[in-house]
Amino acid sequence: MAQLWGGRFTKETDQLVYQFNASISFDKKFYRQDMEGSIAHVKMLGKQGILTQQETTDLVAAIKEILQEVEEGTLEISHEYEDIHSFVEAVLIERLGDTGKKLHTGRSRNDQVALDMRLYTRKEILETDQLLEEILKEILIIMEHHTDTYMPGFTHLQKAQPVTLAHHMGAYFEMFKRDRLRLADIYQRMNYCPLGSGALAGTTYDLDRYYTAELLGFAGPSLNSMDGVSDRDYLIEYLSALSTVMMHLSRFSEEVIIWNSNEYQFVEIDDAYSTGSSIMPQKKNPDIAELVRGKTGRVYGALISLLTTMKGLPLAYNKDMQEDKELAFDAMDTVKGCLALFTGMLSTMKFQKQRMEASAKNGFTNATDAADYLVNHGVPFRDAHGIVGQIVLYCVERGIAIDDMSLEELKAISPVFEEDIFESVSMKTCVEKRLTLGAPGTEAMKKVIELEKAYLSKDWKKELVDWEHALMESEVK
Repeated sequence: MAQLWGGRFTKETDQLVYQFNASISFDKKFYRQDMEGSIAHVKMLGKQGILTQQETTDLVAAIKEILQEVEEGTLEISHEYEDIHSFVEAVLIERLGDTGKKLHTGRSRNDQVALDMRLYTRKEILETDQLLEEILKEILIIMEHHTDTYMPGFTHLQKAQPVTLAHHMGAYFEMFKRDRLRLADIYQRMNYCPLGSGALAGTTYDLDRYYTAELLGFAGPSLNSMDGVSDRDYLIEYLSALSTVMMHLSRFSEEVIIWNSNEYQFVEIDDAYSTGSSIMPQKKNPDIAELVRGKTGRVYGALISLLTTMKGLPLAYNKDMQEDKELAFDAMDTVKGCLALFTGMLSTMKFQKQRMEASAKNGFTNATDAADYLVNHGVPFRDAHGIVGQIVLYCVERGIAIDDMSLEELKAISPVFEEDIFESVSMKTCVEKRLTLGAPGTEAMKKVIELEKAYLSKDWKKELVDWEHALMESEVK
């Protein structure tokens, strides 16, 4: 059992206790962040004269060598070590002797693991953001190609008013755009370096925490050492944001599943993103959409688990916090996988335009427009509402749409109707006359599409780096 402690103890830790306590099986996932943090720490110790220049050079070179060997697969992260920190330090001592023992000067495992998890989460935020950007680009392509693809808009899963596929997809564009904004917000708030907080009360060594923060790309050091080692707010916020991403993907998946059904037939999912039945040869199942919908609860579980773990912890670090990793890592991987697969499914999906428009017509989605026609011809709205209700009942009894009625049939219900009623209740007219920004009309949609293109052309990460540099300079001064 390779541990970083033991002088206080007179007997070996029970094997079951050791295994229960160890975290190497999952914290090896951030081996790169652990070694990057150690390199920054060593460079700072050298800058401050706490390590000699030779010790600094030797340690940095050895850590880089270990990192390269791990990534090439020539050095295995062994489970005989308690955690990733123990592994790195033990290998350094094996290679550098007493110099390797100086790595941990001015540092605790508490601020070290706090740093590792923060660095790893920061990386994950950027990777998730990239995947969200990809799905937004795919949605925008669909929007551009389907400003005249008419379909029913729904409330209560009942056909309500006609919209376009571009308009419907635009709603998901807004959802995923908000998800990216949340990630950018979390990134800014979490981007402070806990290294130098020590176990909980800082250290007596003359550390330059601003320098360490700068080397690691942080906006600055955290300002309270107790909070530095025990803060997991950033991870809770990130898991909350991931849960919202999955909620949006799940809603989208639900619609794809409905649209793929025989009753709707709005979409055809590509064979590469479908599966068949072992017994029913006619089946083509939307398994990817169903699995995305199903995995949403898994991500929610990680958030609830961490909230529950943190709710009763006194300051500062407690071993309970080790439970922040396994489910969080799983949630991060799950969301990235779901985003990648869903984007692929979306990019290959075919939309059945004629079927969608026919569904809008047969669902009386133009009923409100028929009532508006009567109002524009002097009929009080409440009376117009009742007249159109009679028309809908007439159509339901005969299995036809409003568009299928003759002028004589319409006039028999209300003499106000004239030949222009058919143009007024066509799907094209119903959609096109809705021109307020955010509505489905073509001109309104073109404006929105241009705004969304402009949004995607911006790089919030570049703006964030500029902001961080300005903040760092002001704090140093």
